[in-house]
Amino acid sequence: MARPGLPSLAAFMSLCLLVLAVVEPHKAYGSSSRGWFNIGRNKGAPAASAAAVNGICASSVTIYGYKCEEHEVKTQDGYILNMQRIPEGRAGGTTRSENKRQPVLIQHGVLVDGMTWLLNSPEQNLPMILADKGFDVWIANTRGTRFCKKHVSLDPHDPEFWNWSWDELVSYDLPAVFDFVYSQTGQKIHYIGHSLGTLIGLASFSEGHQVDVLKSAAFLSPIAYLSHMNTALGAVAARAFVGEITTLFGVAEFNPKGRDVSNFLKALCNYPGVDCYDLLTALTGKNCCLNSSTVDLFIRNEPQSTSTKNMVHLAQTVRDGVIAKYNYGRPDYNLMHYGETKPPIYNISNIPNDLPLFISYGGQDALSDVRDVQLLLDHLKFHDVDKLTIQYIKDYAHADFIMGINAKDIVYNKVVQFFKHQQ
Repeated sequence: MARPGLPSLAAFMSLCLLVLAVVEPHKAYGSSSRGWFNIGRNKGAPAASAAAVNGICASSVTIYGYKCEEHEVKTQDGYILNMQRIPEGRAGGTTRSENKRQPVLIQHGVLVDGMTWLLNSPEQNLPMILADKGFDVWIANTRGTRFCKKHVSLDPHDPEFWNWSWDELVSYDLPAVFDFVYSQTGQKIHYIGHSLGTLIGLASFSEGHQVDVLKSAAFLSPIAYLSHMNTALGAVAARAFVGEITTLFGVAEFNPKGRDVSNFLKALCNYPGVDCYDLLTALTGKNCCLNSSTVDLFIRNEPQSTSTKNMVHLAQTVRDGVIAKYNYGRPDYNLMHYGETKPPIYNISNIPNDLPLFISYGGQDALSDVRDVQLLLDHLKFHDVDKLTIQYIKDYAHADFIMGINAKDIVYNKVVQFFKHQQ
């Protein structure tokens, strides 16, 4: 099949830079400006090495005295996903009887995996806080990330393994993990998403998927409408590196640690006026509340691969200003896939009005811009007033929601309170 049509170059480049920016430390952290490009060759990263050998449970959960289980879940299209379960709190934490522990499913964003929730101390990271508060915690990992590169018949070296976008995360990955958690617990599930984890949750719930087993949903730094992302470098990059963009489309796997993407980003950083030393602030907003040790641990473990098709789909979301299925670039191709010449829209207004929702967003977030969040909220204007909780944090940017040293006090305690209100 021919390659799908290219989205606008500025939109695509904005997305590439934008989601990759979270792996580059702010200059205040004192890390090397080029350190990100050497991630794959970092031999002095014990947490990353332990995770690679032993998995997320052994490297980041059980060492702190928590029980943790590794699970594998198969999707209907054959991908085998890795999940972690923290079934109870640490000794001395608030607990509940085994049959009353409410399950919580936590979904990460693009180009990272479930480890991204576990970078702070146990007292500061969301999964362990939830476990200590009496919840049964499940951490999802999407296809293509380091522990989700198995398929019943495809090999990761096969381009067909990477023939998917976030549509497939909506249609296959999310249903698979929801069904698995429900089969193990027999209870309705609380959902937490960050960044892309919010987009696939919103899209899925708008189509009526999972709502019969969904207790409530919390969206942190929600990504839905992306027209107002105030990225500082996207336009410059698009104008300067048109040729390299077409090269990327020949790669099925978008691997930030790989030679092609790494060289592409190095070229961007050498362009006059592009300051990769401060890329995190330039493209995600000025994160207020990160510390150097957390950022260093992030760099040792992330980023993860995704599909190039997924990056294209995200870029289409930026360009078109709507939440729609993947656009194959030609009316006849869309007609073949969807029965219509344009990709169908995910209508956020179709999310059940009585589904309890918690939405938390930041005033400094360059990815989840306040104006785009307001557009999302406008699509939820008919939602039951007592079922919609909104939190605005003036000083927060994108990474603060998962790595902020004060996120427990500002965000996570609110999420726990919201969930317990639904019991």
